Amino acid sequence: MAEAELLNRIRAAVHPVTGTASEFERVMELVGDARVLLLGEATHGTAEFYRERAHITERLVREKGFTIVAVEADWPDAYRVNHYVRGAAESAGESLSDFERFPIWMWRNREVLDFIRRLRNYNDSQNDPARKAGFYGLDLYSLFSSMAAVIDFLEEIDPEAATAARYRYSCFDMYADEAQVYGYMVTAGLIEACEEQAVQQLLELRRNRAEYTRFVPEDEVFYAEQNALVAKNAEQYYRTMYRGGAASWNLRDRHMVETLQELLNYFGPDAKAVVWEHNSHIGDARATSMSDRGELNVGQLVRQRFGDQAVLIGFGTYTGTVTAASGWDAPPERKVVRPALPNSWELLFHQTGVPKFFLPLRDLADPQLANFVETRRLERAIGVLYLPETERISHYFSARLRPQFDGYLWFDRTEAVAPLEHFPEWEEVEEVPETYPFGL
Repeated sequence: MAEAELLNRIRAAVHPVTGTASEFERVMELVGDARVLLLGEATHGTAEFYRERAHITERLVREKGFTIVAVEADWPDAYRVNHYVRGAAESAGESLSDFERFPIWMWRNREVLDFIRRLRNYNDSQNDPARKAGFYGLDLYSLFSSMAAVIDFLEEIDPEAATAARYRYSCFDMYADEAQVYGYMVTAGLIEACEEQAVQQLLELRRNRAEYTRFVPEDEVFYAEQNALVAKNAEQYYRTMYRGGAASWNLRDRHMVETLQELLNYFGPDAKAVVWEHNSHIGDARATSMSDRGELNVGQLVRQRFGDQAVLIGFGTYTGTVTAASGWDAPPERKVVRPALPNSWELLFHQTGVPKFFLPLRDLADPQLANFVETRRLERAIGVLYLPETERISHYFSARLRPQFDGYLWFDRTEAVAPLEHFPEWEEVEEVPETYPFGL
């Protein structure tokens, strides 16, 4: 197909994003009666991605009864936000203060702050508790804070069980919150793993669930049990991350889907969830080069579990700025996103000249365009690090867009998300060389 014809076909198929009151009507139609909507992002630091996910989520909550907002964040940190949106007395800013681990800007930013305030206002207007929406973390990096939360819960309700939990988790004490050190020591054969202790603590909490709910609200028991699950899975994750290959990635994404399923089970058969994660998690891995490496992801697992009751929507951009770091645990910087590479989906969509649009992929009416989006092209993924000097190797993989997503939201030029705390390094913007991407 000639390029000019292809671009015309894309222009005819997209729905421009214009900022009107009925924005994202086509997205709502695609969601229909689905139980799970996965909303992606092409970077962890783009304001438009956060802002438009928030707008879509608010419509889902108000119009379609979604009550679970599940995000790529740790369970205990996000649960403090959950307390706030469901009526806790502290301020929105205070509720975000537990997000202290790198990358702090992912959740401590203006767009998230505004969103949780609006979610709180909505919940305050609901007389039926079942209509109120919550905010939950799906990730598993919080090994030590999750263990501490389990002990704190038990000390209030069952001091004897708290003593037993403290003894089990003391297996980790010598690592002083350095989970990576624990994982390395086990992998190197220098110490015995603490796996059995973490498993036993989760099983004991589950055995006592009914008893504990006689004395404290059920959601407190659920919160503690999920922290015990995080501890069990995080212990395994930190052991596998030093072995190489796909094992640790797959374990993490399986954990996120397990947590999502636990939330849906807890809130009942009519519960609906919207998930905010990176495209690399929510796009079906089977349609990308991830599968060539033996990696699966949340999108694949959710599709396999929920079928047509799951909808996957990716997000993309061509250029602009992004908040990202240059190294792990390094300060956030405001960086220029370089124009997309040749043979990429991003360059193709840029060439349409439509600055913002939604492309429905599941039910494309144009058969020739439908066949085209089944082909492989490069796709960009910027995580918490952005390394423009190694752009091709560091940030691109190949993907077939239509099997990867059911829909795609495009924002040609985007702006960096602003951390709640501005850092001097964040204000710096690197310039794109005039010869980029040709390097002449």
